[in-house]
Amino acid sequence: MNAQALDTQRPIGDLLREWRRHRRLSQLDLATGAEISTRHLSFVESGRANPSRDMILHLADYLDVPLRERNALLVAAGFAPAFRERALDDPALATARATIDLLLKGLEPYPALAVDRYWQLVASNQATLRLLGGVAPELLQPPVNVLRLSLHPAGLAPRIRNLGQWRAHLLHRLRQQIDASHDPQLIALLRELQALPVPEGTLDADVASSIAVPMQLEVDGHVLAMLSTTTVFGTPVDITLAELALEAFVPADTATAERLRAMAG
Repeated sequence: MNAQALDTQRPIGDLLREWRRHRRLSQLDLATGAEISTRHLSFVESGRANPSRDMILHLADYLDVPLRERNALLVAAGFAPAFRERALDDPALATARATIDLLLKGLEPYPALAVDRYWQLVASNQATLRLLGGVAPELLQPPVNVLRLSLHPAGLAPRIRNLGQWRAHLLHRLRQQIDASHDPQLIALLRELQALPVPEGTLDADVASSIAVPMQLEVDGHVLAMLSTTTVFGTPVDITLAELALEAFVPADTATAERLRAMAG
């Protein structure tokens, strides 16, 4: 659980005001959008009024606060959390786990993996494992962070032929996630990745307007060009599934498709 979710000592009004400002909204903007009075919102943020559970969830919905942080808001106001967080191997999530495994297997011979909110590896298919030759063993010890695995000089980075472009793409995605979640653990991850050494002459590219950015990875003397696609398993009631993402790498050219099939035997 991240530090923000554990921060239940701050008043609920402070937390709501912080989220409003993070979303770049004035009190009038939020009150109008959420269809409540500006006076009542002002009283809530200042601590002069205590919001109801329904009011907190209503404001959190309008502010697009992630489920984990919605729980933190509720706890700060003295209410019980509304959303459960269960391990993926929990029997209640057996159907979801079976679906994920089926999708990963169905994407063979193309690499695919499932990651949690913090980019920690949850599951992967065999095609993914075939790309990891030469990676330092310590980077493959659970929990495996796939961003660290990609950009670390002892990971895949030395074999990524367009490292500057791919690095910029990953950091851009992480910044977008931070903007959405306001999560200090993700901010710490971004700082760690930015501090990793890169080969001399490697320059980050401007990928903000790119439709798609391929990863060009050298494997056994062949350069594989692959595009990353993301599928989100959204759910309004379970944090684990809401934060899960499936990352699939599809061939960007015919040669890559043929090579991936050959590697699968």
